[in-house]
Amino acid sequence: MPAFVYRDFSTLRAALLARRELALIDVREEAEFAESHPLFAVNIPLSKLELEAYRRIPRRSTPVTVYDNGDGRAEQAARRLRQFGYGDVALLTGGLAGWQAGGGELFQDVNTPSKAFGELVESRRHTPSLTAQQVKALIDRHADVVIVDARRFDEYQTMSIPTSTSVPGAELVLRINALAPDPNTQVIVNCAGRTRSIIGTQSLINAGISNPVAALRNGTIGWGLAGFALENQRQRRYTENVDNLAQAQQRARRVADAAGVRRIDRETLGLWQQDAVRTTYLFDVRSPEEYRAGHVSGSCSAPGGQLVQETDHYASVRGARVVLVDDDGVRANMSASWLAQMGWDAAVLDGLEDADFTERGDPAAQLPPPPPADEVTPAQLAALLGQEGTVLLDFTTSANYVARHIPGAHWVLRSQLPLALENLPPAKRYVLTCGSSQLARYAVPEVVALTGKPVQLLAGGTLAWMAENRPLEKGEGRLAAPRIDRYRRPYEGTDNPREAMQAYLDWEFGLVEQLERDATHGFTVL
Repeated sequence: MPAFVYRDFSTLRAALLARRELALIDVREEAEFAESHPLFAVNIPLSKLELEAYRRIPRRSTPVTVYDNGDGRAEQAARRLRQFGYGDVALLTGGLAGWQAGGGELFQDVNTPSKAFGELVESRRHTPSLTAQQVKALIDRHADVVIVDARRFDEYQTMSIPTSTSVPGAELVLRINALAPDPNTQVIVNCAGRTRSIIGTQSLINAGISNPVAALRNGTIGWGLAGFALENQRQRRYTENVDNLAQAQQRARRVADAAGVRRIDRETLGLWQQDAVRTTYLFDVRSPEEYRAGHVSGSCSAPGGQLVQETDHYASVRGARVVLVDDDGVRANMSASWLAQMGWDAAVLDGLEDADFTERGDPAAQLPPPPPADEVTPAQLAALLGQEGTVLLDFTTSANYVARHIPGAHWVLRSQLPLALENLPPAKRYVLTCGSSQLARYAVPEVVALTGKPVQLLAGGTLAWMAENRPLEKGEGRLAAPRIDRYRRPYEGTDNPREAMQAYLDWEFGLVEQLERDATHGFTVL
């Protein structure tokens, strides 16, 4: 295999400023990535590279640059990406330290471009907001107010503002008239922190709705810091009824046009998808349930509010084209208006009919060829676990492992495999699993190479074990590696320290200044 190629900070900065396509990949685990990274770096951990590369970087000739913090994972990732068929793979000169040494700004947390953009929107538009105390007073006196939660429904269920209704961000302009038909009703938009409430509030303002609109300042974090109680497991969701669809369509189209969103038809989309030198993402921004019931062939599900919030996760090639699809003429236009302001080449696919939404379910993921493995059934594994020297390794996420795992299983992190193996009891044989055993299969040859012992794979993974109603355990009893596979967000859950929540807000407030120092973002605000 050819020697490694290197790209330095100045080369990548020039490409960002020129809006040329690039994928800057941080191959560390998410908790490590959240500590420090370039603005437009995307996190694809080495441990999950096989599962995510083709979806997130669909064009194999994309210029890909990978980095770590000097521990050798970037070199491993570069080799694998070449094996997967990527032809233009380079290492970042000096890794993360090289970026900083070259004068590059480093950012914290995850989904940072979207969060920084949200802060820029508020600073430029002076997006109205109300404090937790002001909103609590409105609730207490039963004022004419509608509170809408712009997060995913599962996030809303975890913790929510009293009386609020789940309306994920892309749904707001489409659904608000049914929720607040009286133009005098105060509408309040909240999320866990700041970004989605700012974007949601500004979406309604940009669309020109008649109601007074404000964000709940600092979201559920601000609510908790004020000492107010949050609800959980609430089921209030927006109604499927849409009032005055034609008006919502006109409003959304006007906003999209003002943002410079392009309009394309199926023929143009086909030409773009055949383009060998540009990447084109096709996202369906409706709800996951609508997507599974019927979608345009070749599209990926990316609910609009989350697409704007987590753009780096869905579209990992900066400078690519992003084409959005819906069946109502509202959600795609509103979502595209934000992507265009965030510097993306955004377009909406027009001219669709019901017959275009014919593909059902979730499409199978495209993955690199999996290695062969000697498989065992759940019954055979149960027998092996009764024999001395059998060590079961679970490669699922740490959160899934803590929630439920096969009795006796040890949680391991693939990128930390040599360390994990040192923390395990002596083995005569290893059996590997994860949720479906898809990721575990890719780890089989690595465990063989590191141990020289027989290695088998649980066919169908832990899900197959569960399907036979076999016993499960939960808890952190056998963690063989640090839980760095996921960054614990300070706005998740209800048990975060006050200091962590306040520090998170302080960080968000400083993002606009960081954007100015970085100067590569290309953001505009309507």
